Amino acid sequence: MYQEDAPLIFSGNSNQDLTRSIANYLRTSPGKAKVEKFSDGETMVEIGENVRGKNCFVVQSTSHPVNHHIMELLVIMDALRRSSAGQIVAILPYYGYGRQDRKVAARTPITSKLVADMLTAAGADRVVSIDLHAGQIQGFFNIPFDHLYAAPVFLIDMKKHIDKPPVIVSPDAGGTERARAYSKRLKSTLAIVDKRRSAPNVSEVMNLIGEVKGQEALLLDDMVDTAGTLTQGAQVLLDAGAKKVTAYCVHPVLSGPAIDRIEDSALDEVVVTDTIALKENAKKCSKIRVLSVAPLLGEAIRRIHMQDSVSALFV
Repeated sequence: MYQEDAPLIFSGNSNQDLTRSIANYLRTSPGKAKVEKFSDGETMVEIGENVRGKNCFVVQSTSHPVNHHIMELLVIMDALRRSSAGQIVAILPYYGYGRQDRKVAARTPITSKLVADMLTAAGADRVVSIDLHAGQIQGFFNIPFDHLYAAPVFLIDMKKHIDKPPVIVSPDAGGTERARAYSKRLKSTLAIVDKRRSAPNVSEVMNLIGEVKGQEALLLDDMVDTAGTLTQGAQVLLDAGAKKVTAYCVHPVLSGPAIDRIEDSALDEVVVTDTIALKENAKKCSKIRVLSVAPLLGEAIRRIHMQDSVSALFV
C-alpha cells in the first residue's frame, strides 16, 4: 500500500531490482503497471494506479536492448500523460546513446539529442540521470535536468577499502576532470593514461602521464563497455610500477568480450553500480563488485516530490 503522500514510482523491465530498492528507501512500493509485449514485439503498457494529478517517477535505464528499453520508457510516459498525471519525471540511471553527443563525421546524427527530443515529446516534465558520458547532454533538454554523480557512493567505498591515499587514474584525457574531482576529495595524486582510439570500441594505450610507482592505482571511468580501455590501462599501470590496480566504473555496460577481458586482466577488482542490471555472466565474475545507487536516486526523488533543493546531491 502507498502512503498518502508518497511518490508513485513506476518501472519498465530494464532494472526492476533497482526500482524496488528505491521504493524500499522511500518506504513505499513500486507502482502497479503491466509492461509487456504483444505477440509481434510491440510494447504494451497498462497503468494499474490512479495517477491523476500525482507526481509520477519512471525508472528505466536505457541499456541493452537499448532501443526496446527506450520504447518502453516512452510508452509508459505516454500512458501516464494520457492518464492525467501531475508531473512525470524520467529517472534514467544510465542514459543510452550518451556517446553520440556530437557530429563526428559528415552526415552523422546527434542521437543523444534525438533521445532527448523523444523523452520530452512523450511527456517528461523533468529528467534525472547519473554520470552522463558528456555533460553537455543536459543542454539538449528544454526541461529541468538533474545530473547526479555516483561519487558519494564510490568515495565511501574507497575510504573503506584503502588505507592510504591512492593515485587516481583517468583512462583517457576526457575523464581528467572526473579523476581530478576524486583526487581532490581523497587528497591524492593524479595520473592520466594517454589513449588513441582508431575506431569505435577499439583503443590503443600509448603513454602514461604521472607517477604511479609503488602506489595503489584507482582507474576511474563513467562506464565499462567492452573493457578494452580498462584492461589495457591496468597493464600499463602495473608495468609502470603500481602495486595494485582497481577500477571504479559507474555503468556496467559489459558488452562483447568484456567479462573475459576482466577475468584475464591485471585488474584486482572492478567496482560498478547498479544503474544497469548485471547480466548473468557478469554476476558470476569474481572480479566484479556492485554498489547501489538506490539511496542516491531515492533521495533525489524524495526532494523533487517534496519540492526541496536537489543541489546538495550534485557532488
